[in-house]
Amino acid sequence: MKNIFTLLCIAGLALSCKNESKPVEVTEDAVIETAQKNDGYVEMTGEFVYYADAAVLHTPSEVYAVVINEKMHELDDMAKAYKVEPTDYVTVQVRGVITPKPEGEEGWDNRFDIKEIIKVMASNKEKDVIKLGAE
Repeated sequence: MKNIFTLLCIAGLALSCKNESKPVEVTEDAVIETAQKNDGYVEMTGEFVYYADAAVLHTPSEVYAVVINEKMHELDDMAKAYKVEPTDYVTVQVRGVITPKPEGEEGWDNRFDIKEIIKVMASNKEKDVIKLGAE
C-alpha cells in the first residue's frame, strides 16, 4: 500500500514540474529511492541488530526482517566494532530490496535484502534502556 502511495506521489511530482531538469530524490520515512542508480534498490537508514539467527532493521516508520545472507553477515561483522553487548544495535545506511514476507510465515510484514552497505556507525546511547536479569 505504501509503495502505491509513493508511486502516486512521485507521479504527481513529475507531472507538476514544469521545465526543471534537476535530479529528483524522493524521501519518505527514511526510504530513499535513488534516481541516479536505476537498479531498483532503495536506500534505508535505521537501527540494525542481529542476534540468535534473527536480523532486524528498524527505521523511524517501520521494522523490516533482514534477509540472512552473506551481505548481512558482512554488515554484522562491521557492526561488532560498535557493540558493547551482542544485543546492541547500530545505526546503518544500506541499499537493497524490500519484499513482502511469504504467506503463512511469522515475522515482520516486509523483508529487506541488503545489496550494498554504505555506512555503519554507533547508535545514540542516550535512549533509555531497561535490562532484565542479574548483573
